[in-house]
Amino acid sequence: MQKKVLIIEDSRIDADIVKELLESSNVITEVAQNGEDGLRAAEKTRPDLIILDLMLPGMSGFEVCEKLKKNSKTSGATVVILTVRDEVDDINKAFRAGADDYIIKPPNPEFLVRKIKLYLSVK
Repeated sequence: MQKKVLIIEDSRIDADIVKELLESSNVITEVAQNGEDGLRAAEKTRPDLIILDLMLPGMSGFEVCEKLKKNSKTSGATVVILTVRDEVDDINKAFRAGADDYIIKPPNPEFLVRKIKLYLSVK
């Protein structure tokens, strides 16, 4: 069965880069450009993994992460924060919100794909 990844990222360029990397590895991807759309998409598509930016219009990534983890329909998804924010306070806050991992942008593309494949258990 093909794995599904939801990318919640307001930067179209960043989202497209991650989407392209994943699709070249045969992973189904969907993109949402803000927290509200991301929450709706996660509930509808039930992704295996969610790649979440912290800086989003309207609702922060921290809030989105908390809501994803509290919702029984989406709580099982692995949430990986992918952000430029590299402060220890932000990292700790993300983990308190329920994030499973935290990757600082820009990641090495091969590193990012390997991490995602590890989470999806895709060889």
